[in-house]
Amino acid sequence: MNPAAFSSLTLKPDLLHNLLSLGYEEMTPIQAQSLPHILVGKDVIAQGKTGSGKTAAFSLGLLEKLNVKQFQVQSLVLCPTRELADQVAKEIRRLARTIHNIKVLTLCGGMPFGPQIGSLEHGAHIVVGTPGRVEEHLRKGTLKLNNLTTLVLDEADRMLDMGFQPSLDAIAEYLPSKRQTLLFSATYPAEIQSVAKRIMREPIMVQVESTHDKSTIQQHFFKVTDDKQRMTALRLLLMKYQPESTLVFCNTKREAQEVAGELVNYGFSAVALHGDLEQRDRDQTLIRFANRSASVLVATDVAARGLDIEALDAVINYQLARDSEIHIHRIGRTGRAGGKGIACSLYSDREHYKVVMLEDYLDRMIVSEALPSMNLLDKPVFHSAMETLQIDGGKKQKVRPGDILGALTGENGIPGTAVGKINIADNCAYVAVSRDVYKPALQKLGQGKLKGRSFRVRLLRS
Repeated sequence: MNPAAFSSLTLKPDLLHNLLSLGYEEMTPIQAQSLPHILVGKDVIAQGKTGSGKTAAFSLGLLEKLNVKQFQVQSLVLCPTRELADQVAKEIRRLARTIHNIKVLTLCGGMPFGPQIGSLEHGAHIVVGTPGRVEEHLRKGTLKLNNLTTLVLDEADRMLDMGFQPSLDAIAEYLPSKRQTLLFSATYPAEIQSVAKRIMREPIMVQVESTHDKSTIQQHFFKVTDDKQRMTALRLLLMKYQPESTLVFCNTKREAQEVAGELVNYGFSAVALHGDLEQRDRDQTLIRFANRSASVLVATDVAARGLDIEALDAVINYQLARDSEIHIHRIGRTGRAGGKGIACSLYSDREHYKVVMLEDYLDRMIVSEALPSMNLLDKPVFHSAMETLQIDGGKKQKVRPGDILGALTGENGIPGTAVGKINIADNCAYVAVSRDVYKPALQKLGQGKLKGRSFRVRLLRS
């Protein structure tokens, strides 16, 4: 028997028959690795990108153990956006076509609360929802999870990006301790590991994407004659590769500030990070870079130490590091999981001794490449994918990520897919939105209300 065939699993005949009718014969890698553990009731952490087949993996697991005659909520699936929740609910219904009288209910922010209460009063087997709205129903007692057997966190990394960790922690308090927990995520940063420790029991880790490998980093070296050509080289490299996120390393605080300022003058969305920044400015700089509303972060080694920024497209050494080990740390920050990272280093004759040290350290000869064509500077500068909106209300005003997401995506709002990371501070909040919808988003938040109150909202830029 083919071990990758769905028929190799101990699934109910009705489910198998429906899978065949849908054309599902062979499992994807994430399904083949996770489903055997899911079906025997183990907690599972599965790392895989969108389109890897994770929805079918957890859906089959919860449908296999579902008791249709018990008309209570047995499974809860949490998603970061309303669009994803709708998509997941649709897929569960499709996979459950042969199960009679099954009820799948979506509970999402940005939708009227009253009809959801009415639907919950009629009962449901599976609830798919966004953390903010699910937490609200639990707090008001309109959703009961006493009989829950399975909790699923879908796109967990994106939920944390959008600031839903407090809601996830609050929801966990309402769940039976004896349950199965399944966590699906494209990346596996420290915050996800922390959540897993708190809410999972001896989880099985499944990874279907190759993780970062230093050998996937393409190193390029470019010789420059003076500081003027160094800046030109930096602009040419940015224009050639057009990375969504680039970390540019300088050796001093003054240079970091000057380089960022010069890039801004040339039209790039660049920010500086160094030890002289006030904490508020540092926080805003990191928020803008992490949420993709600033595409270039110019930093010193000290300021960049301990930065937890996933998936950098490129690292550019504006100057070579003072020692070879720091050079390796710098370039090791680039490269997406399973993808290739770009590391470019600029050096002059005065830095020749560093080149010699680096050749010894890397055990390879460094050959300078020709810079990209100067014609690139005649083209319009590329822009960051997102913009950041600052709201003058935060934790102390009881503003939560769900409130912001609901206000943006409610009636005549922007799509949930256009909302990026949400950060809530004590007295303010930041939300990233797609660049092409930032004006309607600004208007929606500025004219609408959060927690029944109006807050000042502005665009955050350099």
